[in-house]
Amino acid sequence: MKPLLRRGLGRPFFMNIIFNTDRLVVRSFTVNDYDNHFLLTGNADVMRYIRPVKNKEESDLYFNETVLDAPAHAFQGRWAVEEKDTKRFIGSFAIIPIPDDEEKTQLGYSFLPEYWGKGFASELVAEGLIYFKERTPLKIIYGIAETENIASQKVLQKNGFVPVGKKMEGEIELLVFVVKREE
Repeated sequence: MKPLLRRGLGRPFFMNIIFNTDRLVVRSFTVNDYDNHFLLTGNADVMRYIRPVKNKEESDLYFNETVLDAPAHAFQGRWAVEEKDTKRFIGSFAIIPIPDDEEKTQLGYSFLPEYWGKGFASELVAEGLIYFKERTPLKIIYGIAETENIASQKVLQKNGFVPVGKKMEGEIELLVFVVKREE
């Protein structure tokens, strides 16, 4: 399936840098990122704690709907993550509404498996929290991790997220974490 043509709403075609860390660049996805997006959504290891794996056609449609055709928003979005030195696509970062509670906003990320265990997640979340505090009007941001996803729980807690409870998403138990803007 060829990628669908954009309807003119949503994100621009050009690459826009959202923020940098010491080793990473967080940028807007572009129409050139269908294959990169599929590297994440089509990988069972990456999607294990996120959502069901998608085939290429499903991934392209999802990319159109949730990234390219998503309404432009001043501070929310789903963005590509590149390694600064190599310019390689290595993952994604998002500040998006929580699906079952659009009044609340969550921070999320995913990386290709070959980039796990290198400290990228902690580095990304730390800078993502600076973004949250300096560039959004939000007073609170959520982090959500499956009970079994110990690695993500550690990343969230290392960066100051505090556990505040649990919730169920179907049969899956999720832990809910928060960071509040300092007044």
